[in-house]
Amino acid sequence: MIGRPKLVLASGSPRRLALLNQAGIEPDSLQPAEIDEIPVKGELPRALANRLAREKAQVALASIRIDEELRGSYIIAADTVVAVGRRILPKVEDEATLRECMNLLSGRRHRVLTGVAVALPGQPTRSRAVETMIAMKRLSPEEIDFYAGHGEWHGKAGGYALQGYGEVYVRHIAGSYSNVVGLPLAETRHLLKSAGYDLA
Repeated sequence: MIGRPKLVLASGSPRRLALLNQAGIEPDSLQPAEIDEIPVKGELPRALANRLAREKAQVALASIRIDEELRGSYIIAADTVVAVGRRILPKVEDEATLRECMNLLSGRRHRVLTGVAVALPGQPTRSRAVETMIAMKRLSPEEIDFYAGHGEWHGKAGGYALQGYGEVYVRHIAGSYSNVVGLPLAETRHLLKSAGYDLA
């Protein structure tokens, strides 16, 4: 459509890009936003997911102000948090942390919360956090060894990917599947439309 404003995804995540494409949304540019993702003292999981998404959107918004082609674009940003109760699990970068997370998740319910934010120059940033509840089967040491050997857990919140080998350990899921993968599609489309972005 002639005149449609441009859209920037404030992420370099192939999963989030694929999900947007699946929803019929094609970003004009990817602008990964690097921020400090460490929770502040006492911060709850939902508040953290919302804050990180909003901060990423603001960082990307600032970066395009000096870009003639992207100035005025809509920004969409997201961040996913995994929590057991109030405990926020880290983004896993080493096998020791992975095993700690998998032992914690084994046989328990946990929450996956993705904060989504849409920013536009001169307008308030819109955001919301979407929650999905997951019940994981009790894991044997052999199953944890098997999963550790695949490496898909690198950089994942809580150490597993529902769209990968991790799915075989999930007994029940209540809520948005795409939220767990990294971007709740229905809510993302709603935020974009409410901000005035033209979608079918």
